[in-house]
Amino acid sequence: MANRVTAIYPGSFDPLTNGHVDIIERGQRIFDRVIVAVLVNVEKNPLFNSEERVHLLREVTGCWDNVEVDAFDGLLVDYALAKEAKVILRGIRAVSDYEYEFQMALMNRRLKSSIETVFLVPAEAYSYLSSTLVKEVFNLGGSIAGLVPSVVEDYMKQKINSDRGKI
Repeated sequence: MANRVTAIYPGSFDPLTNGHVDIIERGQRIFDRVIVAVLVNVEKNPLFNSEERVHLLREVTGCWDNVEVDAFDGLLVDYALAKEAKVILRGIRAVSDYEYEFQMALMNRRLKSSIETVFLVPAEAYSYLSSTLVKEVFNLGGSIAGLVPSVVEDYMKQKINSDRGKI
């Protein structure tokens, strides 16, 4: 059991996209345990609060026994240490993602050199996909079918109907 590798896949997941699910699915095949960690950032105005994001992630990832969902705030490396994780898992869609993620990986390494960052490239079908784009398309009345899990799409429709004008 000492050689088991836990990876943390951090993000806002607001909303969870099929690109995120692709990274989670492939990550759980590589690592013994994957913790999908929802970043709680009170400075942002998210579509879903952290409890809703955790709930949706648990619904979608419940089919994988080695995937857990949690929420955190503060330094990612501190959270990773608390969870005994050896890896930070990140998805990279484009060169612009790489530049930012490279800087973050180097800072995390400086803060805690025993934690490695592993980058996965999403499936081609999701290489352009971001939560921001999904929200924009959704708010403008476009179809997000195939971009997010169906449970997320349903939840977004319910939310817009109950919170008219707040998204």
